[in-house]
Amino acid sequence: MSTKSRLPRRLIQLYVGLVLYGASSALLVVAGLGLEPWNVLHQGLAELTGLTIGVVSIIVGAAVLLLWIPLRQRPGLGTVSNVFVVGLAMDGTLALVPEAHSLAVRIPLMLTAVVVNGAATGLYIAARLGPGPRDGLMTGLHRRTGRSIRLLRTAIEIVVVATGFALGGTVGIGTVLYAVSIGPLAQLFLRVFDVPAASGGSTVVAGVQPRRAILRR
Repeated sequence: MSTKSRLPRRLIQLYVGLVLYGASSALLVVAGLGLEPWNVLHQGLAELTGLTIGVVSIIVGAAVLLLWIPLRQRPGLGTVSNVFVVGLAMDGTLALVPEAHSLAVRIPLMLTAVVVNGAATGLYIAARLGPGPRDGLMTGLHRRTGRSIRLLRTAIEIVVVATGFALGGTVGIGTVLYAVSIGPLAQLFLRVFDVPAASGGSTVVAGVQPRRAILRR
């Protein structure tokens, strides 16, 4: 199958994955039992600034993307889309989903959100249209420093979580569950949704794929 004939499927995967990623992140906010590391920071900054968590996510994503310049990383369509679509999907979902107060609702909501997030991660990475800004930061630092992606990711996410928590972000069992399960879940769904690599180059595909940044934890 040619690159051109695969592109519609890849675009659908990309945007469905990004929307589901934002929606599942919003469900973790509603569950209130702990967020994924970067959203702990986003929530903390939202508390500080009065902006919505989705808007903060967009601003932070754009700022991280600027760090790609000295790292000589090349963004793809998926990279730029990630910055905007995830944040918009988060705010849209939070506007639609009512607050959850009972643990009988919050716990299943948290579990569902983590699984959907894993599926969303597999969808948008398997589309091969460019890594998210944060994933590309990890791979770029790996190339420039020679340090392992696992070490770099762990160090950065510890700083991110600690900063977000200090600002009022939610850390809890959901944060721990996400940390230990997202790698295996993403790997599973990558196999399910994988699109064979194109034989030629594409103007919408970034040069670095983020699989190791997601899966080597």
